[in-house]
Amino acid sequence: MKILLKWVLSAAALLFVAYVYSGVEVRSFGAAMIAALVIGLFNAVLRPVLVVLTLPVTIVTVGLFLFVINALMFWAAASVLDGFHVRGFGAALLGSLIYSALGLVIESALGGLFSKS
Repeated sequence: MKILLKWVLSAAALLFVAYVYSGVEVRSFGAAMIAALVIGLFNAVLRPVLVVLTLPVTIVTVGLFLFVINALMFWAAASVLDGFHVRGFGAALLGSLIYSALGLVIESALGGLFSKS
């Protein structure tokens, strides 16, 4: 149940990002659902590999390179989907920052909601 709720809320967060920032476009809630799923899959599968491969750069930049990796996952998801579009790397960076911040809020709210049962 928690996974489904997080998926729906992540899609809503993606729609919010598109609403507040013109560099990210989402055509519909269905497109946002698919985009949230693809972003989640990329973050679960590709991101750990990229983090390990870029560990020296991440250490030198004191972890700031992780923002670049997040933006690449966001941008990659947009490049493979039709209803989700990001206008360049800068837009992907800002969009991924907003989306990540909303993801932290969602995770915190769901953790509090489901831990009291």
